[in-house]
Amino acid sequence: MQAVRDQSWLVAIAASLWGVSAIWRAPLAQEYPAVTVAFWEHAVLVLLTAPLVLPAVRRLRSTSARTQLSVIIIGAGSSALATVLFTAAFRVGDPITPQVLQKMQPLIAIALSAVVLREHIRPKFAAFALPALLGAWMLAFPDPLVATVQSAQAALLATGAATLWAAGTVLGRLASAELDSRDLSVLRFTIGLITLGAVAGLTSTPLSLQWSAVPAIVPLAAISGLLALSLYYRALARTPASRATLAELAFPLTAAAVGLLLLDARLSSTQWIGFAILLVTISSLIIHENRSPRPAVAVTGRACDAVPAVDSRIG
Repeated sequence: MQAVRDQSWLVAIAASLWGVSAIWRAPLAQEYPAVTVAFWEHAVLVLLTAPLVLPAVRRLRSTSARTQLSVIIIGAGSSALATVLFTAAFRVGDPITPQVLQKMQPLIAIALSAVVLREHIRPKFAAFALPALLGAWMLAFPDPLVATVQSAQAALLATGAATLWAAGTVLGRLASAELDSRDLSVLRFTIGLITLGAVAGLTSTPLSLQWSAVPAIVPLAAISGLLALSLYYRALARTPASRATLAELAFPLTAAAVGLLLLDARLSSTQWIGFAILLVTISSLIIHENRSPRPAVAVTGRACDAVPAVDSRIG
């Protein structure tokens, strides 16, 4: 039997596409409400997957109530609300911090899998969680000893998005017993679009866009969203999780390069230290979970996909 070739390089390309999303999201976030940006991002995604929507809905209707509820929460929360929070973070913060804080998602997913899937967290988990939280704190504040609510806004919004994406990972694992990843992606985009339309109506948020926004909305959804996810799913099936984790470092590194070179972002020296601590700790955690005979979380078959995932984001 011919060995399957490792495709870490493809994971790195997908992660880089996530990293360049700030090129389009940051300017849009400054000009339009976050709900508006998220609505049209989802609209493009639904348009691109339109032929798959009705078959996915039909398959959803034949699933259990637990799966249907999970999919609704994923679409409304992990897709719609998370994208709103993530976009809003670019309005109040720099273009680097919100994206790098998304590396917290695996840590949050592990904690949520322990709650939702009743997995057992071993004491060694603290050896990864505490440095990661320290790194996130240092990254969030230019002066980590002077923390205010205003200076924490972007970090809180980005962390909220990461938490919702992590919840989507765990619930997606539950729903994957009855639905494949393609159906889950299509349904999350569709439910997310419906949710955002309802939120816009309830909050009287205008959904109109100038034509000048189209060249940013379309690649944001199509390239950093759908294309990146498609490449990631394809590569992940052929790449060991520990190697995929290292390849995913292309995401925050690309985000930092884009922020510094194209968007005039600046981080303090302590923020750069926090950046490094966070990336090293989260990467070490995921590698440990996939290689150690005694992982920090006693993962069963139901939760095994919740640990290394960054695949709940749409853009």
